[in-house]
Amino acid sequence: MSNIHIESQFSGDTEIWDSLKNAIASSSGFQRWLLERGLQYQIQPLEQQVQRYLRETLENLAY
Repeated sequence: MSNIHIESQFSGDTEIWDSLKNAIASSSGFQRWLLERGLQYQIQPLEQQVQRYLRETLENLAY
């Protein structure tokens, strides 16, 4: 596999993740989750907020 193909695929993955991350961040469920957690979560970068939200949501669904 060529480096150009790998870089192109990675770039596409990054664009998809950024789009998904923004969609999650604008959802009412995420906004409610963020408000419930308070300032300590709100000052974190969006990337960390969304990752934590997804992790906690999946953990809750696992029960």
